[in-house]
Amino acid sequence: MSDKSLYERLGGYDGITGFVNNLLPRLQSDSQLGRFWENRGTDGIEREKQLLIDYLCANAGGIKYYTGRDMKLTHIGMGISESDWEIFFGHAGATMEALSVPQQECDDVVAFVSSLKNDIVEV
Repeated sequence: MSDKSLYERLGGYDGITGFVNNLLPRLQSDSQLGRFWENRGTDGIEREKQLLIDYLCANAGGIKYYTGRDMKLTHIGMGISESDWEIFFGHAGATMEALSVPQQECDDVVAFVSSLKNDIVEV
């Protein structure tokens, strides 16, 4: 195993930004998940995107400071289901494949995101 942080192994800020830039359009255009972005202005979506980048950078061992809410508070009331969660993971996997993320880093990302499930999935 490498002594490098997951942040470094994912390509730092640019690598994580590339991941988010690939993933978000997939989620937004999904027939089931797209509802979470309906009636949202461009500015709000861009702010949300930056918060996601900052969150991932900070939690992967980077130096970016995350100023957003915790995951439970952020997602409460959204009605995210088990089905939504599984679809999200499908898109995240497709994004990692499209970006040729190595298997160890994929496994580490999946483990981290999976640890958030109880704070995100409500129904």
